[in-house]
Amino acid sequence: MKILLFYPNLYGMNLLPPVIGLFYRILKNEGHNIRLFDTTMYPDLIEGKNIHDMAKAKNLNARKFDDSLFEINKKISAAKDDFKKIIQDFRPDLIAMSSTESMYMLGINLLKQLGANKPIVVAGGVFPTCNPELALQISEGTVDYILRGEGEDILPLFCRRLKEGKDLSSISGICMIIDNNIYISDKLTLTDINKNPVPDYSIFDDIRFYKPMQGKARRMLPIETNRGCPYKCTFCNSPTQAQLYRQNSKSFFRKKFINKIYEEIIYCKDVCKADSFFFWADTFLSMTNKEFDDFCEMYSEIKLPFWMQSRIENITKYHMEKLKKVGLLRINFGLEHGDEKFRAKILKKKMKNQMIVDKINMVAKFGIPIGVNNIIGFPTETRQLAFKTIELNLGLPVEGINAYTFIPFHGTYLRKLSEDLGLIDKTTLTSSVSGLSPLNMSYFPKDEIEGIRRCFVLYVKMPKKYWPAIEKAEKLTSEGNKIWTDLKSECFEKFIKYD
Repeated sequence: MKILLFYPNLYGMNLLPPVIGLFYRILKNEGHNIRLFDTTMYPDLIEGKNIHDMAKAKNLNARKFDDSLFEINKKISAAKDDFKKIIQDFRPDLIAMSSTESMYMLGINLLKQLGANKPIVVAGGVFPTCNPELALQISEGTVDYILRGEGEDILPLFCRRLKEGKDLSSISGICMIIDNNIYISDKLTLTDINKNPVPDYSIFDDIRFYKPMQGKARRMLPIETNRGCPYKCTFCNSPTQAQLYRQNSKSFFRKKFINKIYEEIIYCKDVCKADSFFFWADTFLSMTNKEFDDFCEMYSEIKLPFWMQSRIENITKYHMEKLKKVGLLRINFGLEHGDEKFRAKILKKKMKNQMIVDKINMVAKFGIPIGVNNIIGFPTETRQLAFKTIELNLGLPVEGINAYTFIPFHGTYLRKLSEDLGLIDKTTLTSSVSGLSPLNMSYFPKDEIEGIRRCFVLYVKMPKKYWPAIEKAEKLTSEGNKIWTDLKSECFEKFIKYD
């Protein structure tokens, strides 16, 4: 079969998706002819949206970087025209779309450009997995099949049966229309990640190997070390996926063997010429001491820097000593919220603020750059509670301070809570973490959430004598915008320091 892998994404969201490399390797091994349409380098799709990596630098969340490499490689043609052209030239039998919820409608709108004579389309991802009926309905006929769950096993099976004209309804996780009714399979197939082949990234344009990190465009490739998460944070969809698989008597959280991680690293280093890595794991240090020691021993011969994220309570001096020796470039932690009671009750993250401060100070003593992630605009949150998050960040020895708008993704507990409270309609899809809040909270309006979010770093980094001016900069008006721009310049010049 001729299969077009379709990855809808926005310009400026640069991290390479491992799943596309996996699908390419698996489907190619089965003898299929594969092409890729990846929209990441099409700036015409931005339509006034904030560019993720560039916006972070603009808002002082991260170091500024030279974006000329991305600029000279951006597409000058329109995405819809190139999409129609690849369909006309390649004439695929199947389009397989892998999409996040934020990018789902971008994909649907491009599929609509193909008209009635489009190829068969199958879609997958976390959003279709958690809400397949809605994903099928809002596609307005552009998507023929949904595959729920992980696709490494079910996508090649789907392709074989489609090619042979065999029954599709018995495939695990399939969602399709049968006799004008939506049929959804309750079974889900869980991939043995230690039987997966090494992803093949040769299908991507070379520019997709680059990501801004620590002020430069690095040839940074993702390496999966585990899949799923053992924790139950309510803003994340991993707990819901874990529950779906638990109903099928399977564990969603899995660890990859060290030799498999090594095999993938060597491919990315030797074939893709990676100069650094991002360890693709919700929480990297979900390891036993032996697993951690084995990882460090393995990685000691690689001699390339890497970025990771992990739960802050898991970090110890022992971890930091060994990780620094083998090349840790940067570590990110999720703080999310600064009020202990709110964080425990609403987010299901039970940890003390003093522990957070102590752990971050401990990591900083090793000279490792730290990034922290905060979220503004949770359901039931107020302005006063949001400032608890600002207060927690005050004085922390961190380099990157991210402040994101809360996004109620389908498949999360907080999505259901938001719907139950009447803060969002059940059919509303989320867009991105850099736009206005999708929640309608009279006690914490959208523009107020956005004002605090964009001024977050100013509040954290500038002395409190500036706070009255910063409050004026929160206003999304021409006057507020000017104050915000002036304060950002002053903050960068006086209060932002990088090694």
